[in-house]
Amino acid sequence: MGSALSRATADQRREAALVADDLAAVLALRGVELPSLEVDWDFGRRTGCYLISLGAARACEVERIVELLRKGLHFERLTDDGG
Repeated sequence: MGSALSRATADQRREAALVADDLAAVLALRGVELPSLEVDWDFGRRTGCYLISLGAARACEVERIVELLRKGLHFERLTDDGG
């Protein structure tokens, strides 16, 4: 059986892995890849807090992510305003 910390953080580990996979999948739908996207498992094992490392990316990839976020924010504003 694992350590008490390992048992206590099982949900956090699952959530971190799922959200990292979700982010990679959503970005891939628009042809964007963050090659260093990963869960920081070492930090999580030491602290119980699992961080998502976005890592390094080319400027063109980050620019596409910014563009997607802007479009999403614009859409969100439109739907929040009722139109």
